[in-house]
Amino acid sequence: MSVLEPASIQCPYCWEPLEISVDPSVREQQYVEDCQVCCQPIVIHAWFDESGELTVEAEAENE
Repeated sequence: MSVLEPASIQCPYCWEPLEISVDPSVREQQYVEDCQVCCQPIVIHAWFDESGELTVEAEAENE
């Protein structure tokens, strides 16, 4: 069982900082998660490089 990796993003709608959790067993992933503040859909793209470092990008769903 893998432990979820914490990450910080900023909502592209209301600009609030948000904390998310990413599954490290999936090297590259893209999914939609609603903002915890304004409820708008955020497209999250997360990937782990060869050394296991996490990179996360968040964008508005309609971009």
